Amino acid sequence: MANLPREIYSQNTSICILYMSLKLKELAFNSLHMFRYQAVLMRDRFDKNKDVKDLRLAQQILDDGEKELFSYMHYQPRKFPLSPGGVAYEREVQAPDWVVDYWHPMEKAAYPDYFARREQRKQEYIEWWEKTYGKPQAEAH
Repeated sequence: MANLPREIYSQNTSICILYMSLKLKELAFNSLHMFRYQAVLMRDRFDKNKDVKDLRLAQQILDDGEKELFSYMHYQPRKFPLSPGGVAYEREVQAPDWVVDYWHPMEKAAYPDYFARREQRKQEYIEWWEKTYGKPQAEAH
């Protein structure tokens, strides 16, 4: 994970990835008691640094953690299914909501309750928008 560009992940996501690296450390140690000792040390470091407010110091701690992760990384690392590079990462693509607006009327007829409620909610959203932000002004050409 240390060789991925940082722009892809927020700092919170990077910290979560470091915490998941505990599973990767499991591959680096042959004995259970050594792994548990390292896990306790890692948890202690997370607890000590959880309230750091200085962003430069937090970034330095994050970089040090990524370097340590890279040093413990197995030559054939375990990839978790939903993590980047895993077999199930972004497997199920969620279609945007506006796609349903382009369904054929015969397709919509199969789900009358859903589309009735959908139209009602769209109207409620438009009313909320106009109440909150005002009606859109017509552009003068």
